[in-house]
Amino acid sequence: MAVFLWCFVFLSFSSFTVRVRGQFDSLGFISIDCGVPENSSYADSTTTIPYTSDFGFTDTGVNHNISAEYLTPGLSRRYWNLRSYPTGTRNCYTLRSLVVGLKYLIRAGFMYGNYDGLNKLPIFDLYLGVNFWKTVNISDPGSGTLIEVITVAPDEFMQVCLVNTGGGIPFISVLDLRPLKNILYPAVNATQSLVLFRRLNVGPTNDVAFRYPDDAHDRIWIPWSNAPFWTELSTNSTVQNIADDHFEAPSAVLQTAAVPVNSSALELYWDSADAGATSPNAAAAAPPQFFAVLHFSELQLLPANAARQFNIFLNGKLWYGLPFTPEYLYSDAVYGTNPTAGYRRYNVSINATANSTLPPLLNALEVFYAMRVADLATDAADVAAITAVKQMYQVKRNWMGDPCAPKSFAWDGLNCSYAISSPPRITTLNLESSGLNGEIATSLASLKALQYLDLSHNNLTGSIPDALSELPSLVFLDLTYNQLNGSIPAGLLKKSQDGSLTLRVGNNLNLCNNGDSCVLTKSKKSTPTAVIVIVPIVVVVLLVAVILVMCRIRKQRGLATGTSVKPQNEENYSRRENNNDDHSLQFENRQFMYKELEIITNYFEREIGRGGFGKVYDGFLENGTQVAVKMRSQSSHQGVKEFLCEAQHLTRVHHKNLVSLIGYCKDGDYLGLVYEYMAEGTLQEHLRGRTSGARPLTWGQRLRIALESAQGLEYLHKGCKPPLIHRDVKTNNILLTANLEAKIADFGLSRAFNNDTSTSESTPTAVVGTPGYIDPEYHNTFHPSEKTDVYSFGVVLLEVITGQSPILPGSDGVHIVQWVRQRLARGNIEGVVDSRMRGEYDINSVWKVADVALKCTAQSSSQRPLMPEVVMQLKESLELEEASGRSHNFYSGSINPYSRSENIYTEVSDVSQNSAFEVENVVEVSASGPAAR
Repeated sequence: MAVFLWCFVFLSFSSFTVRVRGQFDSLGFISIDCGVPENSSYADSTTTIPYTSDFGFTDTGVNHNISAEYLTPGLSRRYWNLRSYPTGTRNCYTLRSLVVGLKYLIRAGFMYGNYDGLNKLPIFDLYLGVNFWKTVNISDPGSGTLIEVITVAPDEFMQVCLVNTGGGIPFISVLDLRPLKNILYPAVNATQSLVLFRRLNVGPTNDVAFRYPDDAHDRIWIPWSNAPFWTELSTNSTVQNIADDHFEAPSAVLQTAAVPVNSSALELYWDSADAGATSPNAAAAAPPQFFAVLHFSELQLLPANAARQFNIFLNGKLWYGLPFTPEYLYSDAVYGTNPTAGYRRYNVSINATANSTLPPLLNALEVFYAMRVADLATDAADVAAITAVKQMYQVKRNWMGDPCAPKSFAWDGLNCSYAISSPPRITTLNLESSGLNGEIATSLASLKALQYLDLSHNNLTGSIPDALSELPSLVFLDLTYNQLNGSIPAGLLKKSQDGSLTLRVGNNLNLCNNGDSCVLTKSKKSTPTAVIVIVPIVVVVLLVAVILVMCRIRKQRGLATGTSVKPQNEENYSRRENNNDDHSLQFENRQFMYKELEIITNYFEREIGRGGFGKVYDGFLENGTQVAVKMRSQSSHQGVKEFLCEAQHLTRVHHKNLVSLIGYCKDGDYLGLVYEYMAEGTLQEHLRGRTSGARPLTWGQRLRIALESAQGLEYLHKGCKPPLIHRDVKTNNILLTANLEAKIADFGLSRAFNNDTSTSESTPTAVVGTPGYIDPEYHNTFHPSEKTDVYSFGVVLLEVITGQSPILPGSDGVHIVQWVRQRLARGNIEGVVDSRMRGEYDINSVWKVADVALKCTAQSSSQRPLMPEVVMQLKESLELEEASGRSHNFYSGSINPYSRSENIYTEVSDVSQNSAFEVENVVEVSASGPAAR
């Protein structure tokens, strides 16, 4: 008869006794009685294992005793009390001093006992670190629930977290950790843990549950009998484990077994629905994947003419390929080497073979289901650093568990970067107005990916640590309104002065009080005072005179020629490339005075866009040519460095798919750039449907725009001398003419690179670009290459196909690369194509572009194509589309620039415009049978 395995799922702790032999010795156990007073400890009356208070393992929660009515005789002391968590979504226990890579058994126990007098049985989720473990569903206030997992320690600590899902207040009664040998449970590895479904001692002689010391690993073996259909065998002899045993089942468990009565088969089953393997909040959860371990040992010394041999079947199919014969008084096991899934019910049948004179037997059974360790925990160094900050300042907030993961539980005040194949990194820390006292924590300097740090409006004292100067990615530091003293470290001053760091230190009364203590110190040589004073004055006077003469000549030259707009010819281009230093101020384009820009823009009457640099205005030259005038605002976070970078790059590059610079203005504090006017704004506006009166772009139009943009990038990488990396390729920086000709714009972040090595010539100190487009390899190494642009362009191609933004709205941060890869893996190209194209595209053309896009967004830059190859592939894709007869080379929408969005020249820099603490770099996603030993 088949046996129901779920009869022992929830077991009252007073319904059985635990057999104990021997005395506990130190095996590295961690045993926590949750909810007992601080510094309490005792030895368990049955196992003699010492239990301690949970003080030091968690710093939140409230202690409670269960109701007196549930304090029944025989109830273990561990369940007399508990700790509940009425506040916060996630609360955690931290188990420390673990061995990285070692396997551990972790077991949590829960007994409600109507501790709160509400008689409302709670439901909540349990997490192991950042990965979902199991939903705790309390069904009986007087019964205990045990949840167990075998896992590999990814670090020197592990966290067990209780998550409030709205089904009641989470609580916990007991928490155990037991180290295991790495040879045990071979299915457990760094990416897969095993959650216990059943562990049963088959055919017991009495109602006894075995655990430590009978089981050296303190596994709990529940007694399981099925009389009168089974009969029990037993022995008093020791059953030994074989060499290199993968499970080490204890002798006390293997000394008993069950055999069928009046039958040649033992049958049992379990239902997958009873596992509760996935959270009820998880969408489209996959069915659990089970691992079963059947333990066997022959308990009878058989005569020569007797034999016990059997086959094992799972759902009617032979599970183990050979007849099995258990060995006398030695442990043996049959176990699955790969998970089994897809069945609602799992039927196991152990059938005697034709050659067997005795019925089959079974000594013990373990069933697990797989728990995928899919989510990466935050970088260990970042965790150590932020934990030290938490402890130093006693930050409460919601700072429990992993700082960044899962993303929905990230700590308040933190932003993190999430790459697909590398751990999350902390990029933003905002502790403004958090009541911090004491000095600035030096552990902050260990947050190597930190870009934005706000410690303003606190009570911090002491000096500013020089270690903050060593943060390679830091671009924003706010220390205002504290009580800091001393001077500003030279490293921070230097970064502030060269524009790579926004530094705010105001309202610290004792800071920079000794003269020039906040001025960057320069090396001094022994030089006569008169020379020191006179020489700079002479040099300045001469420079001013030269500049005034040049400005007057250029102004006259521009007015005399009628200011006609002409591109630079190749001869001028070559001469500048050979003779001019990148850092010089030798511009070939027209230089405008500020008064001229006022006239051109009618005193900046019509704003057509704005960005991190400043506002963009509509303008007309003297000959009627329409232009776009970008003026740097005084409050801009982009400085002279970015202005000069963009101006210099644009004066030396010329390509039909790059926006042309007509001129520039550097008139005192006024900085401006004058561009050719792009009537149809940005590609992003067309893909998002933000263009008034315009029809959605056809696939042919999108392909041609993508091809022209790729040609512009190809020129930057291969045609320039030295080559350029754009570093901010995105749909918002691809501008369109009235005929939808594409041109790449915004060169403020561009950088020259060596074409031989494909790496930047200078050592970068921060990641720049726009969230969603940033190459994960560049994000991790800080070294941009031409493949950095290739990755960003791959994201652009996916936008062209889907019409979606890089980070899908309402998706909890899902990146477009992940989203597309998942759907294309199922062959679902129609599921990703922009529905506004109404299916009017050549399917092979779309597949080809999608394939190119995914190659461009490969995690490793070495696997990405170069831009010439991308250009070639896009040309072939366009040919496929044009062969279908649908492609058009004209624009079918409105070309009236006044009837469309005003946000034509919007630019997004590497610093968020709304708040420095909203930036988030999101980048990126044959079964065999059981084995016997």
